[in-house]
Amino acid sequence: MIKFPKIDFPQLKSKLQVKSPWDRIIIMLLSVLITVPIFIIMHQNFIDLKWPFNLDRVLLFIVVFTAIFFLLMLLRTIIIICIALYLLVLFYGTVIGNYGFTEISEDYNSMIYTMSDNPFPQDIIVAKLLPFPNKSKIINAIEYQNPKVRNFAVMATTKHFKGIKGYADYRTTIQCFAVFKEINSRWNYVNDPKEGDYIATASESLEYFSGDCDDHSILMAAAIRSIGGTPRLIHTKGHIYPEILIGSLIDLEKVNYLIKNVLFVKESYKQKLHYHIDERGQVWLNLDYTAKYPGGPFMYEEILGALTLN
Repeated sequence: MIKFPKIDFPQLKSKLQVKSPWDRIIIMLLSVLITVPIFIIMHQNFIDLKWPFNLDRVLLFIVVFTAIFFLLMLLRTIIIICIALYLLVLFYGTVIGNYGFTEISEDYNSMIYTMSDNPFPQDIIVAKLLPFPNKSKIINAIEYQNPKVRNFAVMATTKHFKGIKGYADYRTTIQCFAVFKEINSRWNYVNDPKEGDYIATASESLEYFSGDCDDHSILMAAAIRSIGGTPRLIHTKGHIYPEILIGSLIDLEKVNYLIKNVLFVKESYKQKLHYHIDERGQVWLNLDYTAKYPGGPFMYEEILGALTLN
């Protein structure tokens, strides 16, 4: 017969007792921070029981929080020491202008929002693509070193999102989004002549902000590259549109939060981000003239060619 060890409840109670109320407060706050992402994962994967007032989800949150709280209380001594060291590191980072309290708050908010919003790629770029049409003409038309193009891009960065504080690592991306906002808010679609394609230079399109999809893509790519961004053009059936390099999937978390909660709140409300992942795992966000926000819906899903501007 198997004998189970007796649980000494007074001893367990003494282990859960804390020496000061601050210990309990710290453990409780830490429990909340850990519970939120775990709850989001469980909420997305558990069957919805459709209880009134979402009581099943309320109960789930309470159960997760309680389990984490008691676990942390049992390990409170080690945890309190680790938290103290962690806070000292963050304080030092804040003082010297490196990774500090603001950055950790931004990262946590981005992670939580992305987990709940769950953006996803629409397609995966393959290495073998068709030759890009009018490649040499388009490259020559992307006048990113033209002073008019550069001055326009700089003007856009002073007009839009200039007052956004924080997010220092994504300053260039935010400024490129300002260029996107300025161009797409003014763009007027005009067809090419019937005789064939008319490829306007970036400086030419600045005169009236008018033209077809390749003219829009050329101007967008030139302006973005003139301020340090990395654009590329995508060729689909009878259409060309620009994309911007965001970085890794981790960078996408921060950009997703920025677009939805800071920069394009109204335009992206209840919308998804649309992007591609290339063969190197890099994320490229859609900047088509039909999009109201960076990462708006694709006009066409199929991809025939890609032209990256390094």
